[in-house]
Amino acid sequence: MAVKRMAAKHGATQGIDPIKAEVMARYLLATAEEMGATLMRTAFSPNIKERADCSTAIFDARGQVVALAQRVPIHLGSMVGAVDEILKRYPLREIVPGDMFVANDPYNGGGTHLPDINVIAPVFVGRKIVAFVANIAHHADVGGMVPGSEAAVCKSIFQEGIRIPPVRIMRAGKLNRDVVDLILLNSRTPDERSGDLKAQFAANTVGMRSVLRLFERYGIRDTGKTVAAYLDFTERRFRAAINRLPPGSYVAEDFLDGNTASETCRIRLALTVGRGRLDFDFAGSGPQLESARNIPYRALLATVYTVAKSLLDPEVPANAGYYRTLHITAPPGCVVGPTPPAAVGCRSISATVLGDVIANALSQAMPDKALAASGPHHLYVMAGTDPATGAYFVNYETLAGGMGARANRDGVDGVRVHASGSSNLPVEALEHAYPFRTERYSLWDGSAGDGKYHGGMGVLRDYRVLTDGIVVSLSSERQHVAAGGMQGGGAGARGVFILNPDTPQEQRLPSAAGEVALPRGSVLRICTPGGGGYGDPAGRAAAAVERDGREERVANKGA
Repeated sequence: MAVKRMAAKHGATQGIDPIKAEVMARYLLATAEEMGATLMRTAFSPNIKERADCSTAIFDARGQVVALAQRVPIHLGSMVGAVDEILKRYPLREIVPGDMFVANDPYNGGGTHLPDINVIAPVFVGRKIVAFVANIAHHADVGGMVPGSEAAVCKSIFQEGIRIPPVRIMRAGKLNRDVVDLILLNSRTPDERSGDLKAQFAANTVGMRSVLRLFERYGIRDTGKTVAAYLDFTERRFRAAINRLPPGSYVAEDFLDGNTASETCRIRLALTVGRGRLDFDFAGSGPQLESARNIPYRALLATVYTVAKSLLDPEVPANAGYYRTLHITAPPGCVVGPTPPAAVGCRSISATVLGDVIANALSQAMPDKALAASGPHHLYVMAGTDPATGAYFVNYETLAGGMGARANRDGVDGVRVHASGSSNLPVEALEHAYPFRTERYSLWDGSAGDGKYHGGMGVLRDYRVLTDGIVVSLSSERQHVAAGGMQGGGAGARGVFILNPDTPQEQRLPSAAGEVALPRGSVLRICTPGGGGYGDPAGRAAAAVERDGREERVANKGA
């Protein structure tokens, strides 16, 4: 009914059947989800088939996002503008049915960091391109100076792996073997990369068939007009949500780790709420870092789009319609707008702190939905030779932190926050695939920020190494700057990496490290940071205090 009222009110959608528009939109979203299921079920690597570190989307002929599967929101940044970059390099007359394009370079229209490989395909009706389908998969290794191709210690993008501008990987349905060979040669695990790329081709094939059926049923003109009207409706709905905010300017900031362990790097935001639009100005943010903590511009876009949607209108369709209401600027060369050759591999961890800054500014405008700062996930990459197979492996995994408390409830425990979103690797899958044993996996007692509402708890996980020759690379945030509380709430505990905990050989490892040797029998413990609390702890309800005792929950008291 809401769609029908909007259609009647605005001439732009007059003549468009709102029910048909909703059916088409849901069909395309279901198609994107079907693509994701295909990708996960046919992938070779545990990172994709078990952790779902992948995303799928459908674009219109102009490259606007029409449907995005709800998987890893930061992947949106890898897709926004991808079609534009392809069309800059390849005139329409040179693109034929059966073509697919591949890209991963954040500075050349390919994504937000190098392990995320995009595969994009046009959808033809006759000789006319009517849409594009795309998927992105995080490949566990694409070369570079450390296994896993992602480590905060990298100082240049040239250390992070193979860089792929938008190039044709399939021509008229025939694989371009030269491009594939270049990708495989640059990976430490080429067989796995080959299998994952084939899964990406399969996902696009499924998407193309389904999108084509929609256009064949309703025709090019009717389908195009209806999809365009649905994007317009999404835009109007989000502008209405913005108009419920009090106009004004709101300033927020937080800090990433800097170039050394004793330094920090500011992320600063001035948010202006106007009539039906939000302006995000990141002037005043620190200069780009000599590490892989930088956030490339498209990852900045994805984080703003995701956090704004989740706080203002979580149910608004995830398409380009509402992007039109958000205007984002960042000075070139700053930490949220780096220029080549700045390293960007760990941008998703940094983007969690960025998400806190965005949420803080919006919380000032909508205090009833306020959100305290959160604990970001931590990254480890273990690599070595598996004695069972004799093959080299790369185990890429991230462990969730704790979400900040809200103005009316506790934060969520053990969860990926803001624009990040992939799953943990189940213990059974980990131990089946790699020579490790998980000896402990739990919520981390005492990690949640104290308050009237507690922050979410981080997690604790212990890995025992069962063979020789294993190395690990580590990346994190909030091991030096904790997730702050709000309105009197306490900060969450900071994260930590520990080698051989609770033994005479216990050693605290750096928050960023590359290829640390892990001897056979050693234990790596990862403790991820907790979320900040909200409100004075003295105001916590008696029922909540009783539940804390029953569940043996202990908040962080600043120890």
